[in-house]
Amino acid sequence: MKIYQLSNEEVFKEMGTSQDGLMSNEAQKRLEEYGLNQIEEIKKRPLIYAFLANFYNILALLLWAASFLAFIAGIPQLGIAIICVIVINALFSFWQEYEAEKATEALKNILPSKARVIRDGQELEILANQLVPGDVLVLGEGDNISADARLTEAYQMKVDNSTLTGESRPVRKISDLSEEEDNFVEMHNLVFAGTSVTSGSGKAIIFATGPKTEFSKIAALTQEVKEEPSPLQKQISRLAQIIAVIAIIMGVSLFFINVSLIGLPLYLAFTFAIGLTVANVPEGLLPTVTLALAASAKKMVKKNALIKRLSSVETLGSTTIICTDKTGTLTKNEMTVRKIWIPDKILDVSGAGYKPEGEFICNVAPVTHKDIREIKLLMRAASFCNDAKLIPPQQDGKGWRILGDPTEAALLVAARKIGFNWEKEMEKLPRFLELPFDSKRKSMSSIHQKTDKRVAYVKGAPKKIISLCNQISVDGKPQPLSEEGKEKIISIHDELAAEGLRILAMAYRDLPQDLNDFNPETVEKDLILVGMTAMQDPPRPEIKPAVEECHRAGIRIMMITGDYGLTAGAIAQEVGIIGDENYRIIKGKELEAMSDEQVTEILISGENVIFARAVPEHKMRIASLLEEQDEIVAMTGDGVNDAPALRKADIGVAMGITGTDVAKESADMVLTDDNFATIVTAIKEGRTIYENIRKFITYIFAHETAEIIPFVLMVLFKIPLPITVMQILAIDLGTDTLPALALGRGPSESDVMDRPPRSRKERLLNFSVIFRGYIFLGLIEAVLVMSGYFWILYRGGWTLGQSLPFTDPLYLQAITMVFAGIVMAQIGTLLACQTTRSSSITVGLFKNRWVIWGILFETIILLSIVYLPPLQPIFNTTGLGLMEWAYLITFIPIMFGADELRKYYLRKRYN
Repeated sequence: MKIYQLSNEEVFKEMGTSQDGLMSNEAQKRLEEYGLNQIEEIKKRPLIYAFLANFYNILALLLWAASFLAFIAGIPQLGIAIICVIVINALFSFWQEYEAEKATEALKNILPSKARVIRDGQELEILANQLVPGDVLVLGEGDNISADARLTEAYQMKVDNSTLTGESRPVRKISDLSEEEDNFVEMHNLVFAGTSVTSGSGKAIIFATGPKTEFSKIAALTQEVKEEPSPLQKQISRLAQIIAVIAIIMGVSLFFINVSLIGLPLYLAFTFAIGLTVANVPEGLLPTVTLALAASAKKMVKKNALIKRLSSVETLGSTTIICTDKTGTLTKNEMTVRKIWIPDKILDVSGAGYKPEGEFICNVAPVTHKDIREIKLLMRAASFCNDAKLIPPQQDGKGWRILGDPTEAALLVAARKIGFNWEKEMEKLPRFLELPFDSKRKSMSSIHQKTDKRVAYVKGAPKKIISLCNQISVDGKPQPLSEEGKEKIISIHDELAAEGLRILAMAYRDLPQDLNDFNPETVEKDLILVGMTAMQDPPRPEIKPAVEECHRAGIRIMMITGDYGLTAGAIAQEVGIIGDENYRIIKGKELEAMSDEQVTEILISGENVIFARAVPEHKMRIASLLEEQDEIVAMTGDGVNDAPALRKADIGVAMGITGTDVAKESADMVLTDDNFATIVTAIKEGRTIYENIRKFITYIFAHETAEIIPFVLMVLFKIPLPITVMQILAIDLGTDTLPALALGRGPSESDVMDRPPRSRKERLLNFSVIFRGYIFLGLIEAVLVMSGYFWILYRGGWTLGQSLPFTDPLYLQAITMVFAGIVMAQIGTLLACQTTRSSSITVGLFKNRWVIWGILFETIILLSIVYLPPLQPIFNTTGLGLMEWAYLITFIPIMFGADELRKYYLRKRYN
């Protein structure tokens, strides 16, 4: 027999305890046997290794090489600056990993530090980690529960199970035998670690502690999920590998060519090879990517999305499926009475949420005084048979609030809308006794004392309540209710239920004066039916446009909820997640009976499906199977139960308002407004940042070619080296950083959400990026700067084959021309790279204000290096005249115009 199927006496016997609790010596023995009541952590790699790993990844090694070259070149300041970049990036990456590990710590913090138990026949307060199976736990309103236990006493007890089930409504608990539920944690005579008592009191026998609790099982699942690199991290790693291979091959090749074919001395050949390697390494790429992602993350905070892991910004942009909860994410998390039924009439109720403003409307006939009388009778039963509280707005400006069950609170709001003041009425008819809701009988009764008699008001599941009624209130007077009449009312109920509304029926009964034994059997019979209420948690108004945007963007939305399937389906249809066509509801137990192959077939079929009554393992399983199909999954969640799935998904999205600390720690993104529409906004930003990263990679690659070509020409034509290592580093880590970041902060292009999600296999560095950056823009830029180089040399009397000392004024002017030429050409490239296919002129050259700051920044750096005497010997530069600047400025419109022609050709060809 399972523990929830045992009687109280059998539970005491099974757990080897009694109502006086365990003896102290027995408790000590069990503590040694079962261990401390705490979460066991899986041993993981020490964090110091994770920190050190950031110093020898491929990009870090490339930066170390750049730093080493800077020291060789005699610029220790630049070498130190590059080392600082490496250290900052390492610290940042380490911090991200450290934050991810805090999920388990948050799980520990939810567990209370102390608990009340009965030992040796006395009530004691002990440390929660000292609890053992067999302890008798004493529970009261507001207490956190420290272990899994079977209730033996329960007095009007309600427990908040949201940390385990994700559903925020308090659950009534009983000490009697419980029927088996779909979800183990919903058994009505069991309480679980990590939950809390919202009302009532009771006692329970602990049957599971520490790693055996349902709470700890979730913790174990969370720890076992391995953190996978994001798509962007994989792409950057691949890009770094490609760049490293190119740099090493070209550097080694140049070294051997200089030694064997040209006959340069070894040290000089080595210097040139190092220069070519540096020219191939975009030292500013990693910090620019990091800064661009950080800027986007900061931008998203203002839009209610807190990004915990920077690479997640880009991952959002490649999302193909959003797995979403219902309550609070798609809906307002405010239960509202939408319709009521009084005999022979259905009325709509306007207004939403807990603000008691709205009216009762009948679409077929005016609302009469008789109707109002019937509605008030219905609301009397609904508000009397009720434990919730409605709190008016306070000076803090928080608006109307509730305490207790949202469903019961919605009934109070509806009563206010019709003008029924239940507080005053309760003074006339004070509550005498309550028969709490019970899942078996599916009803609740509140008995009230009149002057000379007692009245029972009953609320519950409609079919149950109707079966207990033999009369119905018509015009305020009881009339007989036939079986045919009952069937007619049940058909009305079914019509309302088909709309996904949560329905309750209300009835009352004048109790016999000689009745002294108040129990469900004696009270809840021969009832007079007064009506039904139909409630719904309304969807947020901004959800429907967000869902439409997802559909345009080719993103599927899948609902996974702990709620009932019909309710979830109605919301899904209302907001547009599924159309009017048929959809399939798969309950938790049905899902468990399916093989992975069967579930995968459903997931990839494109069938409209809603997963209802879901538990933690279901969410994780769905996320895993989707990822096996190369889908990029965003998973929402708010409870402890959601933590493993949030970590497993490519993007874990936690609720900031209703979410637990565990969910927030496990997630990659936290919604500070708990709004699904914010996810869509974040996806748009993610797509934008991916395109922007491509734009500034194109921008960076353009000057890479202009830095490489001079070394190639030096080898082929034996010309003096047109650019120095110091100048290359000044461009890569100086003039180009802010302009590249400006491209990273650019606005979204108009069609960014009209394209399907990109494939997981799509490369960041694809052919179009290579062609546009390295070949098209790069070669044009190289031709321009080398034209300036040769113009200066030939004007000064130089001839081909003639060598020039490094200190020769003519040589200094020529290489300054190359350095300044690259910066000028990059200004034109910056203006062009703001768009991929659209004309930059049409979009607006300076719509992105960061572009202006980028141009000013690189201009100031350029002029400082060219004209400031302390910097001239470091960077081998000299001043240029007006004629040289007039020549250089033409590079800007040439670069910009060339790319505009390329984009014009693409638009003509593909439109």
